[in-house]
Amino acid sequence: MGKLSITFFSLTSVYMVGAYASAFSARDLSLPTPVDGLSWTFYSTSCPTLESIVRERIEFYLNQDITQAAGLLRMHFHDCFVQGCDGSVLLNGTTSERVDPPNVSLRAIAFTIINDIKASVEAACSGVVSCADILALAARDSVNKAGGPFYPLPLGRRDSLSFANLTTVLANLPAPSSNVTGLMSVLSLKGFTFTDLVALSGGHTIGRGNCSSFDNRLHNSTTGEKQQDPTLDQTFANQLYLTCPTNTTVNTTNLDIRSSNVFDNKYYVDLLNRQTLFTSDQTLYSDTRTRDVVIDFAVNQTSFFEQFVLSMLKMGQLDVLTGSQGEIRENCEVPNPTSSFYSIFNPQISSTSYST
Repeated sequence: MGKLSITFFSLTSVYMVGAYASAFSARDLSLPTPVDGLSWTFYSTSCPTLESIVRERIEFYLNQDITQAAGLLRMHFHDCFVQGCDGSVLLNGTTSERVDPPNVSLRAIAFTIINDIKASVEAACSGVVSCADILALAARDSVNKAGGPFYPLPLGRRDSLSFANLTTVLANLPAPSSNVTGLMSVLSLKGFTFTDLVALSGGHTIGRGNCSSFDNRLHNSTTGEKQQDPTLDQTFANQLYLTCPTNTTVNTTNLDIRSSNVFDNKYYVDLLNRQTLFTSDQTLYSDTRTRDVVIDFAVNQTSFFEQFVLSMLKMGQLDVLTGSQGEIRENCEVPNPTSSFYSIFNPQISSTSYST
């Protein structure tokens, strides 16, 4: 299939039944040709109600708690960056990706939401839609529900039969203490540019961060004494010390102090004001290779939204399994019983869910 054009309408987001629109000034954005095996209309015949089912469930959950949008978006990132967008992060087991350090803070409710959506999709189209595609759609719809852009997604991903090992997970999910050089040492191998890095980091316009993820900017790692990162705004640093008074404090705070639950460009305004949590955030403004992009996105939300869409589409097609590769999981948390990998899992997996 060839390129697709999408018209944005932006500034605030409109969440509509059966269709979404993001509110920007009308302009067309040409979307890239999907990788082999994916298409814009993959389920048009086999599961035509797929996207409406996902939207309805996302609306149900996010109407109760809009903060879950950040959890679903982050889960999609953590899936795609480790051995591709194959749903491997959803697998549950004593040695699965979910128990590795970068993933232990993924939200339990996000897994529950994906499982619930999968059950609803299975009821309509049994054995047809992959968990990897459901996760990609849920992340897209969560961004839009929180105020961000809506965009078409190429679908047709298949689910992995196994998860990545710890070494692979750590090598592909850069730590929040990373600088631009460290971040690009991972992203460039996946075909991402400096502009992609800045755009994808904009996902931090929603969500929360753990004290341990930015403690390196507040305390001496050896003595535990206060030691402020000079790139932190002083007033902002004082507020962070109230949340994280010691280097052992277990607490969280908003990633974006200006509009924590709205997907917008305020994260980049935070960067300009030296009011972001992670080294991996502030380095985008400190480093001359990415600073101009940060400034552009801070003053032009449309520019950010357009590039975010393009970078998300690139990320969402990383090393996908298609055709006869992998499988369509019956349960997102375990391989199918016919898989040789099934035996290492506990098939009696339970998870909490919202009441419907």
